Amino acid sequence: MKHNTIINIGSINVDHVYRVPYFVKPGETLPSKSYQRVLGGKGANQSVALARAGETVKHIGVIGDDHTWIIDELKSSKVDASSIEIGAVATGHALIQVDDNAENCILLFAGANHELNLDTLTDKLAGFEKGGWVLFQNEMPNLNQMISLVKKMGARVAVNPAPFDDEAKAIDYDLVDLLIVNDLEAEELARTKCQGDLSKLAELCPVVIVTRGTQGAICYSGDDTIEVPAFKVEAVDTTGAGDTFVGYILSSIAQNLPLKEAMQRASAASALAVTKAGASVAIPTSDEVTQFLETMSDL
Repeated sequence: MKHNTIINIGSINVDHVYRVPYFVKPGETLPSKSYQRVLGGKGANQSVALARAGETVKHIGVIGDDHTWIIDELKSSKVDASSIEIGAVATGHALIQVDDNAENCILLFAGANHELNLDTLTDKLAGFEKGGWVLFQNEMPNLNQMISLVKKMGARVAVNPAPFDDEAKAIDYDLVDLLIVNDLEAEELARTKCQGDLSKLAELCPVVIVTRGTQGAICYSGDDTIEVPAFKVEAVDTTGAGDTFVGYILSSIAQNLPLKEAMQRASAASALAVTKAGASVAIPTSDEVTQFLETMSDL
């Protein structure tokens, strides 16, 4: 029987993406090679990744009335956008520079994302099925209160606490079932919570997964440590790689795949994502990931 709908309480941004030879320096005016306006935000990207991984996903969030095309964009990716509110504040947006090494730097404006309140969230969660997964990122307000609310409703909670800041450090990780962080975030969290010992991250919650870019990913779960290497590809743009990994790892765990297989699937998806420009537009489908894994196994 198919598992419950995955609910993503997450950010929605408009990404303004500029291709540049290098990141602009203070006081410098730098012509860009190209410009794209695309759907972004960690929340929206991760909802698209979940949908392309084959999940039924409902997104809860807020946008302004300046970018209502976002609703149609999410729907076209098979994301349930019926719980997205239209607020009085401008839609969140990001200014993204992508350089010739496929690295990125991002300037973020939260905008309408921070208009979501607990009363609205409670209304949107009416009829929530106990035992279902709820996903959070750290681009939303009142994160601890929201996590506590869904946990009391019987949710399994997945958290990607990015961007990592003081609010991320203050999360009650006892309420979290799945934690996904990158290597820098893991080190900061370990310093804050685990005396600097990364392996002790397993004490925070049942499953902790650390993504390490070209070094692959590592999972701490109880006494088990699982490592998978990164797939070698020609990177074009790394902007959405982490969000792709989050969507695919949660999908795989929700499908009860063994953790190592789940990590390999998510790593393959993020590898494919960096071979294309953009964030949500570069996220591969489940069939593409399966085909990629089959090709890799034949080598």
